[in-house]
Amino acid sequence: MPEISPDQIAILERLAAHGFVPVAFPLIANAIGIRKGNCAALLKPLAAGGFLLYGEPCILLDGNLTVRLTREGRSWFVWKQRRREATPELLAELESFVSELKSLLAPRA
Repeated sequence: MPEISPDQIAILERLAAHGFVPVAFPLIANAIGIRKGNCAALLKPLAAGGFLLYGEPCILLDGNLTVRLTREGRSWFVWKQRRREATPELLAELESFVSELKSLLAPRA
């Protein structure tokens, strides 16, 4: 994990002030996990400051990151052998999470 700059710490504090919680995902040591509600994302620290979304934000299942798959015409969030249907409510929560996260990660003037 690269050194975190004071500007990056300020970004993490801003996220925390808006209800986002830093989490560790042990299998992904080169990124910082962030979650809110049922949603999570990975943030990769940039050498020039700030963060880059690392992969796709997702829904958590039993505290684990999921991938979104379509099977038999239905959309699912899957982790190992477990799955959760991507309901309109869950998709709306994820969309809101991503929108808010991107807004808070945007450089400040």
